[in-house]
Amino acid sequence: MSEPRKTRKPPRRMTAERLENIALHYLGRYASSSGNLRRVLMRRVERAAAVHGDDPADGARLVDVLIARYQRSGLIDDRAYATQKAASLQRRGASRFGIRGKLRQKGVEADLIDDAVMILDEGGSGAGELAAACALIRRRRLGPYRAASQRAALRQKDLATLARAGFGLAVARRALAAPDRTTLEAWGRGETDAD
Repeated sequence: MSEPRKTRKPPRRMTAERLENIALHYLGRYASSSGNLRRVLMRRVERAAAVHGDDPADGARLVDVLIARYQRSGLIDDRAYATQKAASLQRRGASRFGIRGKLRQKGVEADLIDDAVMILDEGGSGAGELAAACALIRRRRLGPYRAASQRAALRQKDLATLARAGFGLAVARRALAAPDRTTLEAWGRGETDAD
């Protein structure tokens, strides 16, 4: 016999102190942009306002004041967050297109996204995009990680996987042209030219 589901307690009324506790707890666990923190806090404000019949606009003003204070003090730095998150996503194999989308989802402003993506590939040679494609190939065990007998038969499937991840055809072909794992990993580290 299964235990009855516990019902969730209704949220407490939102105060400035409670909102700050929620924000600090969240920031203690996750890196966040100001837009993402605003979204997280507003969900809590709206839930509490619906239960207690309060005006969510009052909570929104508290959230704005709190976020402005955190930005002034350096607790939230959208530029640093965007740069760090973009680099992390690239290491995991995200394309420039995917990185831009993820940063937009996290509430980062367009100019900060452009700056973060530019930092990833300062030279503009596309080596960063190739390194990200190599990382995705390694994570998903595509191309040189497949058995030699299957590699040619699954090339189109591998190209499609890279295309869905947002990589251009030229980058996908270059990365999948790696003759072996060692070469692919060297390209991923930017040690040799993939031409």
